[in-house]
Amino acid sequence: MNPYSIIKKPIITERTTILKETENKYVFMVDLKATKTQIKNALKELFNVKAEKVHTMIVTGKIRRVGKYSGYKQDWKKAIVKLASGQEIKILAENK
Repeated sequence: MNPYSIIKKPIITERTTILKETENKYVFMVDLKATKTQIKNALKELFNVKAEKVHTMIVTGKIRRVGKYSGYKQDWKKAIVKLASGQEIKILAENK
């Protein structure tokens, strides 16, 4: 798989910025079929960092209503990546 199709986008919330500052963990939305080793390799290729641990979870889609019509949002996969000490992702660090 292409590394750009594995890692879709970073998730930037108040909780993820606290994780980044205190524990050096970054949170990404990844492809639903991506494995932990594929996520590690994609991070190494895209950002040139070494991931120590990768935790993944599938977030189920919630029900949404528009008027009388209802449906579900899609399921998606979240990856919480702990980087080696002294490393950071420069693109996310510049958005302070």
